Amino acid sequence: MRDENDKMEKMKRLSHISSDGRAQMVDVSAKPVSKRRAVATGKIRLQRKTLDLISKDQIAKGNVFATARIAGIQAAKQTANLIPLCHNLPLGEVKIDIVTSHEGAEVKCAAQTIAQTGVEMEALVGVTGALLTIYDMCKAVDKEMQIYDVRLIEKMKTAPDSLTS
Repeated sequence: MRDENDKMEKMKRLSHISSDGRAQMVDVSAKPVSKRRAVATGKIRLQRKTLDLISKDQIAKGNVFATARIAGIQAAKQTANLIPLCHNLPLGEVKIDIVTSHEGAEVKCAAQTIAQTGVEMEALVGVTGALLTIYDMCKAVDKEMQIYDVRLIEKMKTAPDSLTS
């Protein structure tokens, strides 16, 4: 009996689970529209020689970071097609920044919308898309790449009444 109660209590707290335990898309239609912003980051470990090839634009597939920026933006725009229970959001802005270090590169994705739900998943998918593109473009020259530390670092919501000012 306790296991059943625990299960029911957990389902009550999970907004993507209906009362009968089925996956569902959350109804946000009654929520007010607000400005939403989320920022995610992730890293890719690259060998020094790979970073040198990237900086000299000598990767055979083309300009790695320019392509990764476009891929990250495109990925963020496709989030609802990739994550089954995500809402399709009108993205006002998606920005991808890539910074190199001696270990590799860090990708940051900032996504922004005016909607009834947040853009955390879009920021995370944007980062992941950019990182996977770097991996794909460099896999012929670097067999030791590692993608790691993908995470949400910022989430912001502005009250609806401040949108008119």
